[in-house]
Amino acid sequence: MESCFKMKTCIYHCLYLFMLMNISILFAILVVIRLGILLITKGPRKMFKSTQRESPPTCLMDPKLGTHGYLYIEDVRIHYVSKGDSDKPLMLLMHGFPESWYSWRHQLKEFSDNYRVVAVDLRGYGDSDKPSGISQYKMDKLVKDVKQIITALGYSSCVLVGHDWGGAIAWIFSGLYPEMVEKVIVLNCPHPHAFKKYLQTNWAQLKKSWYMFFFLIPILPDIYVRLFDMKFFDIIFRGTKGGVLTNATTQEDVDAYKYLFSKRGSLTGPMNYIRAALLCRPESTTRGKVKTPVLLLWGCRDLAIEKGQAEKCKDYAEDLTIKYLHDASHWVQMDEPDTVNLYIREFIQK
Repeated sequence: MESCFKMKTCIYHCLYLFMLMNISILFAILVVIRLGILLITKGPRKMFKSTQRESPPTCLMDPKLGTHGYLYIEDVRIHYVSKGDSDKPLMLLMHGFPESWYSWRHQLKEFSDNYRVVAVDLRGYGDSDKPSGISQYKMDKLVKDVKQIITALGYSSCVLVGHDWGGAIAWIFSGLYPEMVEKVIVLNCPHPHAFKKYLQTNWAQLKKSWYMFFFLIPILPDIYVRLFDMKFFDIIFRGTKGGVLTNATTQEDVDAYKYLFSKRGSLTGPMNYIRAALLCRPESTTRGKVKTPVLLLWGCRDLAIEKGQAEKCKDYAEDLTIKYLHDASHWVQMDEPDTVNLYIREFIQK
C-alpha cells in the first residue's frame, strides 16, 4: 500500500513538472517576442543601457537605521542591520522578493525603543552569502536559517515579522517552532499551503503568478530584469501601476535596490526561492494550525497576490487578526509605514 502511494505521488510530481515546463516555455516564447519588439523599437544601446554602481547610495549606510553586522551560521554568512539595545527583546524582520534589509528602514527606527530590531538579508540576498544550486533555497533551509539566526543573536524567542517570502518563512517557522515565536506579523503573504490551494483553483491568481513560471527559465529572467538600466525596480518601487503607490519612496531608495542587484549573480539566489518552491518537494510540514498569535497586514492593491487569500489563512492559524490597507500596494510597509507601524504596535502590546 505504501509503495503504491509513493508511486502515485511520484507520477503526480512528474506530471506537475511537465506542466510547469510547458508553461515556462510558453512564457519564454512570449518574452523573447517582446524583447525582439523592444530591440527593434528602442534600439540595443538604450535597451541594454547599464549604469556602473561601484559604491552604495548614502541611504544604505545611514547610521540612523542601525549597525551592520554578520552572523556565521551553519551553511551561510548572514548580513544584518540592528537597532536597539541588546538587552531588549528581539524583533526579527525578514524581507521578500526582490528586496533586502533596507525594506524595513521605517520599522528599524520605529520599534527600537522597545526592541532590539534586526533586519536581515536572507540567504542569497544583499551582503549575505549566495550558495549555488536551487536546492539551497528550499523552505527547509530557510527555516533552519531563522532558527540559527535567533540563537546566534543570543535569544531563545522573538517577535517575528515577514513580508512576501519573508512572510512565507514566518508562517512555516511559527508552525514548526512555536516556542521560539512570541508573536507573528505577516505582510501581504498567505500561508504557503493556502497559496498553493488558491493557485490551483483561482484563475486570477494563476495570471498574477506568471512571473513565477517565467523564472523557471535560466538566464532570460536575469536579462529581462536588467533591461533599460534595471527599470524593473523603478516600476515596482516607484511606479503608479502596482508599485509603491503613495510616493513614499525616493529615487535614492530605488537606487539602493539597483545597487544591490547590479552585482554579478545577485538575482540568481532570489529567483531560486521561486524555483525551489515550484520544483522541489517540500520536507518541512506543519500539522494543525499555527498556535502563536498572528497579525496579517494586507495591502489591497497588490498586483502579485489576490486579496481573497487573506481570509483563507484562518484555516491555518488559531488566533489570526487581519488588517486591510485598502490603498496600499504589495509593498505595504513602504507604502503606508505609519499605518503599518501603528497596527504592529497595537498588536504586540496586547
